[in-house]
Amino acid sequence: MPARRKLPIGIQTLRDIRDGGYYYVDKTPQVARLADSGKYYFLSRPRRFGKSLLIDTIAEAFAGQRALFEGGQAAVALGVDPAVANRPRLFLADHWDWGRRHPVVRLSFAEGRLSEPDALLAHIHDQLSTNAARLGVVIPEPPTDPHIRFGHLITRAAEAHGQQAVVLVDEYDKPILDNLEAPEVARAMREGLRNLYSVIKGRDADVRFAMLTGVSKFSKVSIFSGLNNLYDLTLDPAYGALCGYTEEDLDTVFAPEFEAAAAEGQPLDRSEVRRWYNGYAWGPTAVYNPFDVLLLLRMREFRAHWFETGTPTFLVQWLKQRGFFTPRLEQLWASEALLSAFDVEQIAPEALLWQTGYLTIRGVEQYGRVAEYILAVPNLEVRAALNEALLQAWHPQPQASPRRALYRALASADAQALRAHFERLFASIPHDWYRANPIAQYEGYFASVCYSHLASLGVEIIAEDVSNEGQCDLTVKHAGTAWVFEFKVVDGDQGTGEALRQLQAKDYAAKHRGAPGVERVIEVGVEFSRSKRQIVGWDVRVG
Repeated sequence: MPARRKLPIGIQTLRDIRDGGYYYVDKTPQVARLADSGKYYFLSRPRRFGKSLLIDTIAEAFAGQRALFEGGQAAVALGVDPAVANRPRLFLADHWDWGRRHPVVRLSFAEGRLSEPDALLAHIHDQLSTNAARLGVVIPEPPTDPHIRFGHLITRAAEAHGQQAVVLVDEYDKPILDNLEAPEVARAMREGLRNLYSVIKGRDADVRFAMLTGVSKFSKVSIFSGLNNLYDLTLDPAYGALCGYTEEDLDTVFAPEFEAAAAEGQPLDRSEVRRWYNGYAWGPTAVYNPFDVLLLLRMREFRAHWFETGTPTFLVQWLKQRGFFTPRLEQLWASEALLSAFDVEQIAPEALLWQTGYLTIRGVEQYGRVAEYILAVPNLEVRAALNEALLQAWHPQPQASPRRALYRALASADAQALRAHFERLFASIPHDWYRANPIAQYEGYFASVCYSHLASLGVEIIAEDVSNEGQCDLTVKHAGTAWVFEFKVVDGDQGTGEALRQLQAKDYAAKHRGAPGVERVIEVGVEFSRSKRQIVGWDVRVG
Protein backbone atom coordinates (compact mmCIF):
# COMPACT_ATOMS: atom_id res chain seq x y z
CA MET A 1 0.00 0.00 0.00
CA PRO A 2 1.46 3.42 -0.94
CA ALA A 3 2.25 5.85 1.84
CA ARG A 4 -0.33 8.41 2.86
CA ARG A 5 0.05 11.91 1.46
CA LYS A 6 -1.51 15.25 2.24
CA LEU A 7 -4.93 16.11 0.86
CA PRO A 8 -4.72 18.96 -1.70
CA ILE A 9 -7.77 20.86 -0.48
CA GLY A 10 -7.95 24.20 -2.27
CA ILE A 11 -4.50 23.83 -3.88
CA GLN A 12 -4.57 24.68 -7.58
CA THR A 13 -0.90 24.74 -8.55
CA LEU A 14 0.99 21.68 -9.71
CA ARG A 15 4.26 22.80 -8.11
CA ASP A 16 2.72 23.07 -4.65
CA ILE A 17 1.12 19.66 -5.00
CA ARG A 18 4.19 17.87 -6.32
CA ASP A 19 6.77 19.53 -4.06
CA GLY A 20 4.47 19.61 -1.03
CA GLY A 21 3.78 15.88 -0.81
CA TYR A 22 0.12 16.00 -1.77
CA TYR A 23 -1.98 13.44 -3.61
CA TYR A 24 -2.22 14.09 -7.36
CA VAL A 25 -4.52 12.31 -9.81
CA ASP A 26 -2.53 12.10 -13.03
CA LYS A 27 -4.48 13.80 -15.82
CA THR A 28 -1.39 14.20 -18.01
CA PRO A 29 -2.25 11.38 -20.47
CA GLN A 30 -5.16 13.55 -21.62
CA VAL A 31 -2.95 16.64 -21.64
CA ALA A 32 -0.55 14.88 -24.00
CA ARG A 33 -3.43 13.85 -26.25
CA LEU A 34 -4.79 17.40 -26.34
CA ALA A 35 -1.41 18.84 -27.29
CA ASP A 36 -0.89 16.23 -30.01
CA SER A 37 -4.33 16.40 -31.59
CA GLY A 38 -5.30 20.05 -31.73
CA LYS A 39 -4.62 23.68 -30.96
CA TYR A 40 -7.69 25.58 -29.74
CA TYR A 41 -9.90 24.20 -26.96
CA PHE A 42 -12.78 25.11 -24.71
CA LEU A 43 -13.86 23.19 -21.60
CA SER A 44 -16.94 23.78 -19.45
CA ARG A 45 -17.15 22.22 -15.98
CA PRO A 46 -18.87 23.27 -12.72
CA ARG A 47 -16.97 25.18 -10.07
CA ARG A 48 -14.44 23.33 -7.90
CA PHE A 49 -13.93 20.52 -10.39
CA GLY A 50 -10.20 21.05 -10.90
CA LYS A 51 -10.20 23.37 -13.93
CA SER A 52 -7.59 25.71 -12.42
CA LEU A 53 -5.25 22.83 -11.59
CA LEU A 54 -5.65 21.49 -15.13
CA ILE A 55 -4.73 24.90 -16.57
CA ASP A 56 -1.69 25.10 -14.29
CA THR A 57 -0.57 21.60 -15.29
CA ILE A 58 -0.79 22.50 -18.98
CA ALA A 59 1.13 25.73 -18.33
CA GLU A 60 3.97 23.93 -16.53
CA ALA A 61 4.25 21.34 -19.28
CA PHE A 62 4.51 23.88 -22.11
CA ALA A 63 6.93 25.98 -20.04
CA GLY A 64 9.22 22.92 -19.96
CA GLN A 65 9.15 22.34 -16.20
CA ARG A 66 10.11 18.70 -16.59
CA ALA A 67 11.20 18.20 -12.98
CA LEU A 68 7.61 18.63 -11.77
CA PHE A 69 6.51 15.60 -13.77
CA GLU A 70 9.39 13.33 -12.81
CA GLY A 71 9.62 11.04 -9.80
CA GLY A 72 12.19 8.76 -8.20
CA GLN A 73 15.81 8.74 -9.35
CA ALA A 74 14.93 10.48 -12.61
CA ALA A 75 13.70 13.43 -10.57
CA VAL A 76 16.88 13.50 -8.49
CA ALA A 77 18.95 13.57 -11.68
CA LEU A 78 17.07 16.72 -12.68
CA GLY A 79 17.96 18.44 -9.44
CA VAL A 80 14.78 17.77 -7.49
CA ASP A 81 15.18 17.77 -3.72
CA PRO A 82 15.65 14.10 -2.72
CA ALA A 83 13.20 14.68 0.13
CA VAL A 84 10.34 14.94 -2.39
CA ALA A 85 11.71 12.66 -5.11
CA ASN A 86 9.63 9.70 -3.90
CA ARG A 87 6.54 11.14 -5.54
CA PRO A 88 4.93 9.13 -8.38
CA ARG A 89 6.25 9.71 -11.89
CA LEU A 90 3.64 11.24 -14.18
CA PHE A 91 2.74 10.04 -17.67
CA LEU A 92 3.95 13.24 -19.29
CA ALA A 93 7.51 12.68 -18.09
CA ASP A 94 8.02 10.21 -20.96
CA HIS A 95 5.52 11.62 -23.45
CA TRP A 96 6.47 15.26 -24.00
CA ASP A 97 8.97 17.23 -26.05
CA TRP A 98 10.95 18.74 -23.18
CA GLY A 99 13.39 20.36 -25.60
CA ARG A 100 10.86 23.08 -26.42
CA ARG A 101 9.88 25.78 -23.98
CA HIS A 102 6.94 27.93 -24.95
CA PRO A 103 6.09 31.32 -23.51
CA VAL A 104 2.83 30.93 -21.59
CA VAL A 105 0.29 33.74 -21.38
CA ARG A 106 -2.16 33.19 -18.54
CA LEU A 107 -5.33 35.10 -17.73
CA SER A 108 -7.62 34.24 -14.83
CA PHE A 109 -10.91 35.66 -13.66
CA ALA A 110 -11.32 33.16 -10.82
CA GLU A 111 -10.58 35.53 -7.94
CA GLY A 112 -12.89 38.18 -6.58
CA ARG A 113 -16.01 39.67 -8.07
CA LEU A 114 -15.93 42.35 -10.75
CA SER A 115 -19.16 44.31 -10.58
CA GLU A 116 -18.61 47.06 -13.11
CA PRO A 117 -16.94 47.38 -16.54
CA ASP A 118 -14.19 49.69 -15.26
CA ALA A 119 -13.16 47.07 -12.71
CA LEU A 120 -12.99 44.45 -15.47
CA LEU A 121 -10.86 46.78 -17.58
CA ALA A 122 -8.44 47.37 -14.71
CA HIS A 123 -8.24 43.65 -13.98
CA ILE A 124 -7.40 42.82 -17.60
CA HIS A 125 -4.78 45.58 -17.84
CA ASP A 126 -3.13 44.37 -14.62
CA GLN A 127 -2.91 40.79 -15.86
CA LEU A 128 -1.56 41.81 -19.26
CA SER A 129 1.14 43.92 -17.60
CA THR A 130 2.03 41.10 -15.21
CA ASN A 131 2.36 38.63 -18.09
CA ALA A 132 4.51 41.05 -20.07
CA ALA A 133 6.87 41.55 -17.12
CA ARG A 134 7.15 37.81 -16.46
CA LEU A 135 7.88 37.07 -20.12
CA GLY A 136 10.31 39.98 -20.47
CA VAL A 137 8.52 41.83 -23.27
CA VAL A 138 7.30 45.37 -23.75
CA ILE A 139 3.72 46.11 -24.78
CA PRO A 140 1.81 49.39 -25.10
CA GLU A 141 0.71 50.90 -21.81
CA PRO A 142 -2.88 51.81 -20.88
CA PRO A 143 -5.08 53.52 -21.97
CA THR A 144 -4.41 51.46 -25.11
CA ASP A 145 -7.38 49.08 -25.49
CA PRO A 146 -6.88 45.72 -23.75
CA HIS A 147 -7.43 43.69 -26.92
CA ILE A 148 -4.64 45.63 -28.66
CA ARG A 149 -2.29 45.08 -25.71
CA PHE A 150 -3.26 41.38 -25.64
CA GLY A 151 -2.38 40.98 -29.32
CA HIS A 152 0.98 42.66 -28.81
CA LEU A 153 1.65 40.43 -25.79
CA ILE A 154 1.13 37.20 -27.75
CA THR A 155 3.22 38.33 -30.73
CA ARG A 156 6.06 39.84 -28.68
CA ALA A 157 6.25 36.76 -26.45
CA ALA A 158 6.54 34.44 -29.46
CA GLU A 159 9.22 36.65 -31.02
CA ALA A 160 11.25 37.06 -27.82
CA HIS A 161 11.27 33.33 -26.95
CA GLY A 162 11.57 31.92 -30.44
CA GLN A 163 8.55 29.65 -29.93
CA GLN A 164 4.84 30.06 -30.44
CA ALA A 165 2.95 31.22 -27.37
CA VAL A 166 0.51 29.21 -25.27
CA VAL A 167 -2.62 31.10 -24.19
CA LEU A 168 -4.60 29.86 -21.19
CA VAL A 169 -7.71 31.56 -19.78
CA ASP A 170 -9.20 30.27 -16.52
CA GLU A 171 -12.84 30.98 -15.58
CA TYR A 172 -13.29 33.03 -18.73
CA ASP A 173 -17.00 33.67 -17.99
CA LYS A 174 -16.98 34.54 -14.28
CA PRO A 175 -17.34 38.33 -14.73
CA ILE A 176 -20.55 37.66 -16.69
CA LEU A 177 -21.99 34.99 -14.39
CA ASP A 178 -21.35 37.13 -11.31
CA ASN A 179 -23.60 39.82 -12.76
CA LEU A 180 -26.54 37.89 -14.21
CA GLU A 181 -28.81 39.61 -11.67
CA ALA A 182 -27.89 42.91 -13.37
CA PRO A 183 -28.28 42.12 -17.08
CA GLU A 184 -27.01 45.50 -18.29
CA VAL A 185 -23.73 44.99 -16.38
CA ALA A 186 -23.48 41.38 -17.58
CA ARG A 187 -23.90 42.53 -21.18
CA ALA A 188 -21.14 45.11 -20.76
CA MET A 189 -18.85 42.45 -19.29
CA ARG A 190 -19.67 40.12 -22.18
CA GLU A 191 -18.74 42.75 -24.78
CA GLY A 192 -15.45 43.54 -23.08
CA LEU A 193 -14.48 39.88 -22.89
CA ARG A 194 -15.60 39.14 -26.45
CA ASN A 195 -13.21 41.78 -27.80
CA LEU A 196 -10.40 40.37 -25.68
CA TYR A 197 -10.86 36.73 -26.66
CA SER A 198 -11.25 37.48 -30.37
CA VAL A 199 -7.56 38.38 -30.39
CA ILE A 200 -6.54 34.73 -29.99
CA LYS A 201 -7.89 33.73 -33.39
CA GLY A 202 -6.21 36.68 -35.08
CA ARG A 203 -2.81 35.64 -33.75
CA ASP A 204 -2.93 32.09 -35.12
CA ALA A 205 0.64 32.17 -36.43
CA ASP A 206 1.95 33.04 -32.98
CA VAL A 207 -0.15 30.52 -30.99
CA ARG A 208 0.87 26.90 -30.36
CA PHE A 209 -1.99 26.01 -27.99
CA ALA A 210 -4.93 27.82 -26.43
CA MET A 211 -7.55 26.75 -23.89
CA LEU A 212 -10.42 28.58 -22.23
CA THR A 213 -12.18 27.05 -19.24
CA GLY A 214 -15.31 28.15 -17.45
CA VAL A 215 -18.62 27.11 -15.99
CA SER A 216 -20.87 28.10 -18.88
CA LYS A 217 -20.76 27.80 -22.62
CA PHE A 218 -22.15 31.00 -24.06
CA SER A 219 -23.84 30.76 -27.43
CA LYS A 220 -21.74 31.16 -30.54
CA VAL A 221 -23.50 34.40 -31.50
CA SER A 222 -22.38 36.17 -28.32
CA ILE A 223 -19.02 35.80 -26.63
CA PHE A 224 -17.59 33.25 -29.07
CA SER A 225 -18.54 35.09 -32.25
CA GLY A 226 -14.95 36.29 -32.62
CA LEU A 227 -13.40 33.00 -31.55
CA ASN A 228 -15.29 30.35 -33.49
CA ASN A 229 -12.33 28.03 -33.99
CA LEU A 230 -12.39 26.56 -30.48
CA TYR A 231 -13.01 22.83 -30.21
CA ASP A 232 -15.50 22.21 -27.42
CA LEU A 233 -14.31 19.38 -25.17
CA THR A 234 -17.31 19.57 -22.85
CA LEU A 235 -19.20 16.58 -24.24
CA ASP A 236 -16.32 14.78 -25.96
CA PRO A 237 -16.45 11.22 -24.53
CA ALA A 238 -12.67 10.93 -24.66
CA TYR A 239 -12.34 13.78 -22.16
CA GLY A 240 -15.31 13.09 -19.90
CA ALA A 241 -12.96 12.43 -16.96
CA LEU A 242 -10.51 15.26 -17.72
CA CYS A 243 -11.72 16.92 -14.51
CA GLY A 244 -13.04 15.00 -11.51
CA TYR A 245 -12.05 11.74 -9.82
CA THR A 246 -13.05 8.32 -11.15
CA GLU A 247 -13.85 5.21 -9.15
CA GLU A 248 -10.44 3.88 -10.13
CA ASP A 249 -8.79 7.00 -8.70
CA LEU A 250 -10.43 6.34 -5.33
CA ASP A 251 -9.33 2.69 -5.52
CA THR A 252 -5.70 3.55 -6.27
CA VAL A 253 -4.56 7.10 -5.55
CA PHE A 254 -6.70 7.56 -2.43
CA ALA A 255 -6.63 3.95 -1.22
CA PRO A 256 -4.34 4.84 1.75
CA GLU A 257 -6.97 7.27 3.06
CA PHE A 258 -9.75 4.70 2.99
CA GLU A 259 -7.46 2.16 4.66
CA ALA A 260 -6.55 4.68 7.34
CA ALA A 261 -10.19 5.56 7.97
CA ALA A 262 -11.03 1.89 8.49
CA ALA A 263 -8.01 1.35 10.76
CA GLU A 264 -9.01 4.34 12.87
CA GLY A 265 -12.53 3.04 13.41
CA GLN A 266 -14.19 5.44 10.95
CA PRO A 267 -14.68 3.30 7.85
CA LEU A 268 -16.19 5.05 4.85
CA ASP A 269 -18.79 2.87 3.14
CA ARG A 270 -17.92 3.06 -0.54
CA SER A 271 -21.52 2.58 -1.62
CA GLU A 272 -22.44 5.62 0.48
CA VAL A 273 -19.53 7.58 -0.98
CA ARG A 274 -20.87 6.82 -4.46
CA ARG A 275 -24.45 7.66 -3.48
CA TRP A 276 -23.44 11.00 -2.02
CA TYR A 277 -20.80 12.29 -4.42
CA ASN A 278 -20.49 10.25 -7.64
CA GLY A 279 -22.71 10.51 -10.69
CA TYR A 280 -21.43 13.44 -12.74
CA ALA A 281 -21.16 12.41 -16.36
CA TRP A 282 -19.80 14.14 -19.45
CA GLY A 283 -18.86 10.85 -21.09
CA PRO A 284 -19.02 7.10 -20.46
CA THR A 285 -17.22 7.30 -17.11
CA ALA A 286 -18.98 8.82 -14.11
CA VAL A 287 -16.83 11.05 -11.91
CA TYR A 288 -16.80 12.39 -8.38
CA ASN A 289 -16.61 16.03 -7.44
CA PRO A 290 -12.96 16.33 -6.26
CA PHE A 291 -13.77 18.90 -3.58
CA ASP A 292 -16.33 16.56 -2.01
CA VAL A 293 -13.93 13.61 -1.96
CA LEU A 294 -11.13 15.60 -0.36
CA LEU A 295 -13.38 17.10 2.34
CA LEU A 296 -14.91 13.68 3.05
CA LEU A 297 -11.47 12.14 3.50
CA ARG A 298 -10.43 15.00 5.78
CA MET A 299 -13.58 15.23 7.92
CA ARG A 300 -14.83 11.62 7.64
CA GLU A 301 -18.34 13.07 7.51
CA PHE A 302 -21.02 12.87 4.81
CA ARG A 303 -22.38 16.33 4.18
CA ALA A 304 -22.97 18.78 1.33
CA HIS A 305 -19.35 19.98 1.16
CA TRP A 306 -19.50 21.32 -2.41
CA PHE A 307 -22.99 22.77 -2.17
CA GLU A 308 -22.17 24.65 1.01
CA THR A 309 -19.21 26.49 -0.56
CA GLY A 310 -21.26 28.94 -2.56
CA THR A 311 -24.42 27.82 -4.31
CA PRO A 312 -25.59 31.15 -5.73
CA THR A 313 -28.74 32.63 -4.26
CA PHE A 314 -29.31 33.87 -7.79
CA LEU A 315 -29.93 30.30 -8.97
CA VAL A 316 -32.61 29.60 -6.35
CA GLN A 317 -34.35 32.95 -6.79
CA TRP A 318 -34.16 32.64 -10.57
CA LEU A 319 -35.88 29.22 -10.48
CA LYS A 320 -38.49 30.58 -8.07
CA GLN A 321 -39.30 33.57 -10.25
CA ARG A 322 -39.86 31.31 -13.23
CA GLY A 323 -42.02 28.86 -11.33
CA PHE A 324 -39.66 25.98 -12.07
CA PHE A 325 -41.41 22.65 -11.58
CA THR A 326 -38.93 20.97 -9.22
CA PRO A 327 -39.88 17.32 -9.89
CA ARG A 328 -38.33 17.88 -13.32
CA LEU A 329 -34.95 17.73 -11.57
CA GLU A 330 -35.33 13.94 -11.52
CA GLN A 331 -35.72 13.63 -15.29
CA LEU A 332 -35.50 16.32 -17.90
CA TRP A 333 -34.90 16.23 -21.64
CA ALA A 334 -32.74 18.67 -23.57
CA SER A 335 -31.09 18.92 -26.96
CA GLU A 336 -27.41 19.76 -27.33
CA ALA A 337 -28.45 23.07 -28.90
CA LEU A 338 -30.53 23.91 -25.82
CA LEU A 339 -27.69 23.05 -23.46
CA SER A 340 -25.47 25.45 -25.41
CA ALA A 341 -28.08 28.21 -25.74
CA PHE A 342 -26.79 30.23 -22.82
CA ASP A 343 -26.62 33.99 -22.88
CA VAL A 344 -27.50 37.01 -20.78
CA GLU A 345 -30.80 37.50 -22.61
CA GLN A 346 -31.61 33.80 -22.96
CA ILE A 347 -31.08 31.36 -20.12
CA ALA A 348 -32.93 28.07 -20.29
CA PRO A 349 -33.34 26.37 -16.89
CA GLU A 350 -31.93 23.17 -18.38
CA ALA A 351 -28.78 24.95 -19.54
CA LEU A 352 -28.23 26.84 -16.29
CA LEU A 353 -28.73 23.79 -14.06
CA TRP A 354 -26.60 21.52 -16.23
CA GLN A 355 -23.71 23.91 -16.73
CA THR A 356 -23.53 24.78 -13.04
CA GLY A 357 -23.46 21.11 -11.99
CA TYR A 358 -26.93 20.69 -10.48
CA LEU A 359 -27.97 18.41 -13.32
CA THR A 360 -25.88 15.87 -15.18
CA ILE A 361 -26.32 13.63 -18.21
CA ARG A 362 -27.98 10.31 -17.46
CA GLY A 363 -28.30 9.11 -21.05
CA VAL A 364 -28.71 10.15 -24.66
CA GLU A 365 -31.21 9.11 -27.30
CA GLN A 366 -30.63 9.58 -31.01
CA TYR A 367 -33.46 10.45 -33.39
CA GLY A 368 -31.93 10.48 -36.84
CA ARG A 369 -29.38 13.29 -36.72
CA VAL A 370 -30.83 14.80 -33.54
CA ALA A 371 -29.60 13.80 -30.08
CA GLU A 372 -31.62 14.37 -26.93
CA TYR A 373 -29.98 14.20 -23.53
CA ILE A 374 -31.64 12.88 -20.39
CA LEU A 375 -30.69 15.07 -17.44
CA ALA A 376 -31.08 14.43 -13.71
CA VAL A 377 -29.57 15.44 -10.39
CA PRO A 378 -26.19 13.68 -10.09
CA ASN A 379 -26.23 12.43 -6.51
CA LEU A 380 -27.63 12.63 -3.00
CA GLU A 381 -25.67 15.74 -2.06
CA VAL A 382 -27.13 17.84 -4.84
CA ARG A 383 -30.65 16.42 -4.54
CA ALA A 384 -30.92 17.01 -0.81
CA ALA A 385 -29.06 20.32 -0.54
CA LEU A 386 -30.57 21.95 -3.63
CA ASN A 387 -34.08 21.01 -2.57
CA GLU A 388 -33.40 22.28 0.94
CA ALA A 389 -32.52 25.64 -0.61
CA LEU A 390 -35.49 25.56 -2.97
CA LEU A 391 -37.84 24.74 -0.11
CA GLN A 392 -36.79 27.98 1.56
CA ALA A 393 -38.05 29.76 -1.56
CA TRP A 394 -41.17 27.64 -2.12
CA HIS A 395 -42.29 27.80 1.50
CA PRO A 396 -41.85 30.87 3.74
CA GLN A 397 -41.83 28.87 6.99
CA PRO A 398 -40.46 25.38 6.28
CA GLN A 399 -39.51 24.86 9.92
CA ALA A 400 -43.20 25.05 10.86
CA SER A 401 -43.60 21.38 9.93
CA PRO A 402 -40.65 19.40 11.36
CA ARG A 403 -39.22 16.97 8.85
CA ARG A 404 -38.52 14.36 11.50
CA ALA A 405 -42.29 13.70 11.49
CA LEU A 406 -42.12 13.23 7.73
CA TYR A 407 -39.22 10.83 8.07
CA ARG A 408 -41.04 8.79 10.71
CA ALA A 409 -44.17 8.61 8.56
CA LEU A 410 -42.15 7.25 5.62
CA ALA A 411 -40.26 4.80 7.82
CA SER A 412 -43.46 3.41 9.37
CA ALA A 413 -45.40 3.36 6.05
CA ASP A 414 -48.09 5.52 7.68
CA ALA A 415 -50.02 7.17 4.83
CA GLN A 416 -52.36 9.11 7.10
CA ALA A 417 -49.49 10.52 9.16
CA LEU A 418 -47.91 11.57 5.88
CA ARG A 419 -51.11 13.36 4.89
CA ALA A 420 -51.29 15.11 8.26
CA HIS A 421 -47.70 16.26 7.84
CA PHE A 422 -48.32 17.86 4.45
CA GLU A 423 -51.58 19.43 5.63
CA ARG A 424 -49.68 21.09 8.47
CA LEU A 425 -47.02 22.17 6.00
CA PHE A 426 -49.46 24.01 3.73
CA ALA A 427 -51.55 25.32 6.63
CA SER A 428 -48.46 27.08 7.99
CA ILE A 429 -48.22 29.32 4.90
CA PRO A 430 -49.68 32.77 5.66
CA HIS A 431 -52.48 33.97 3.37
CA ASP A 432 -50.57 37.16 2.59
CA TRP A 433 -47.64 35.13 1.27
CA TYR A 434 -49.84 33.52 -1.37
CA ARG A 435 -51.17 36.91 -2.40
CA ALA A 436 -47.73 38.51 -2.65
CA ASN A 437 -45.80 35.69 -4.36
CA PRO A 438 -46.37 34.79 -8.01
CA ILE A 439 -44.88 31.32 -7.46
CA ALA A 440 -48.05 30.30 -5.58
CA GLN A 441 -50.09 30.95 -8.73
CA TYR A 442 -48.29 28.25 -10.70
CA GLU A 443 -50.12 24.95 -10.84
CA GLY A 444 -46.90 23.09 -10.12
CA TYR A 445 -46.31 24.95 -6.86
CA PHE A 446 -48.00 22.37 -4.60
CA ALA A 447 -46.21 19.43 -6.19
CA SER A 448 -42.91 21.35 -6.08
CA VAL A 449 -43.24 21.93 -2.33
CA CYS A 450 -44.01 18.26 -1.73
CA TYR A 451 -41.18 17.08 -3.96
CA SER A 452 -38.56 19.43 -2.50
CA HIS A 453 -39.69 18.56 1.04
CA LEU A 454 -39.24 14.83 0.36
CA ALA A 455 -36.05 15.21 -1.68
CA SER A 456 -34.38 17.34 1.01
CA LEU A 457 -34.55 14.32 3.36
CA GLY A 458 -32.10 12.39 1.20
CA VAL A 459 -34.44 9.44 0.65
CA GLU A 460 -34.40 7.65 -2.70
CA ILE A 461 -36.56 9.42 -5.25
CA ILE A 462 -37.43 8.19 -8.73
CA ALA A 463 -39.22 10.25 -11.34
CA GLU A 464 -41.48 7.87 -13.23
CA ASP A 465 -42.76 10.52 -15.57
CA VAL A 466 -42.88 14.29 -15.57
CA SER A 467 -45.60 15.89 -17.65
CA ASN A 468 -47.11 19.39 -17.74
CA GLU A 469 -46.90 21.83 -14.84
CA GLY A 470 -49.02 20.78 -11.89
CA GLN A 471 -49.05 17.06 -12.58
CA CYS A 472 -46.36 14.52 -11.92
CA ASP A 473 -45.78 10.93 -10.95
CA LEU A 474 -43.15 10.42 -8.29
CA THR A 475 -41.80 7.41 -6.42
CA VAL A 476 -40.16 7.58 -3.01
CA LYS A 477 -38.44 4.42 -1.75
CA HIS A 478 -37.59 4.16 1.92
CA ALA A 479 -37.45 1.46 4.60
CA GLY A 480 -38.87 -1.25 2.33
CA THR A 481 -41.79 0.83 1.06
CA ALA A 482 -42.26 2.22 -2.43
CA TRP A 483 -44.57 5.24 -2.32
CA VAL A 484 -46.00 6.02 -5.75
CA PHE A 485 -47.56 9.49 -5.93
CA GLU A 486 -49.78 11.26 -8.43
CA PHE A 487 -50.32 14.98 -7.85
CA LYS A 488 -53.21 16.94 -9.30
CA VAL A 489 -54.50 20.48 -8.81
CA VAL A 490 -58.31 20.88 -8.79
CA ASP A 491 -60.52 23.97 -8.91
CA GLY A 492 -63.10 22.89 -6.32
CA ASP A 493 -62.80 22.31 -2.61
CA GLN A 494 -63.48 18.56 -2.71
CA GLY A 495 -61.35 15.67 -3.88
CA THR A 496 -62.42 13.86 -7.05
CA GLY A 497 -60.42 10.64 -6.78
CA GLU A 498 -59.08 11.33 -10.27
CA ALA A 499 -55.46 11.37 -9.15
CA LEU A 500 -55.59 7.80 -7.85
CA ARG A 501 -57.64 6.64 -10.85
CA GLN A 502 -55.04 8.07 -13.21
CA LEU A 503 -52.24 6.54 -11.18
CA GLN A 504 -53.85 3.11 -11.35
CA ALA A 505 -54.72 3.46 -15.02
CA LYS A 506 -51.07 4.03 -15.84
CA ASP A 507 -50.05 1.40 -13.25
CA TYR A 508 -46.71 2.98 -12.42
CA ALA A 509 -46.62 0.84 -9.29
CA ALA A 510 -46.36 -2.41 -11.24
CA LYS A 511 -42.59 -2.23 -11.66
CA HIS A 512 -42.10 -1.99 -7.89
CA ARG A 513 -44.26 -4.90 -6.80
CA GLY A 514 -41.94 -7.75 -5.88
CA ALA A 515 -38.83 -5.72 -6.67
CA PRO A 516 -35.72 -6.35 -4.54
CA GLY A 517 -35.87 -4.49 -1.26
CA VAL A 518 -39.54 -3.54 -1.66
CA GLU A 519 -41.84 -5.09 0.95
CA ARG A 520 -44.92 -3.02 0.18
CA VAL A 521 -46.21 -0.58 -2.41
CA ILE A 522 -48.44 2.35 -1.45
CA GLU A 523 -50.15 4.32 -4.20
CA VAL A 524 -51.25 7.82 -3.20
CA GLY A 525 -53.41 10.15 -5.28
CA VAL A 526 -52.98 13.69 -3.94
CA GLU A 527 -55.31 16.50 -4.98
CA PHE A 528 -54.73 20.15 -4.10
CA SER A 529 -57.40 22.83 -4.17
CA ARG A 530 -56.26 25.94 -5.95
CA SER A 531 -58.81 28.05 -4.06
CA LYS A 532 -58.34 26.51 -0.60
CA ARG A 533 -54.55 26.15 -1.03
CA GLN A 534 -54.72 22.84 0.77
CA ILE A 535 -54.91 19.10 0.21
CA VAL A 536 -58.53 18.14 -0.48
CA GLY A 537 -58.02 14.63 -1.78
CA TRP A 538 -55.75 11.92 -0.39
CA ASP A 539 -56.66 8.50 -1.78
CA VAL A 540 -54.54 5.51 -0.85
CA ARG A 541 -54.22 2.00 -2.17
CA VAL A 542 -51.85 -0.50 -0.54
CA GLY A 543 -50.72 -3.54 -2.47
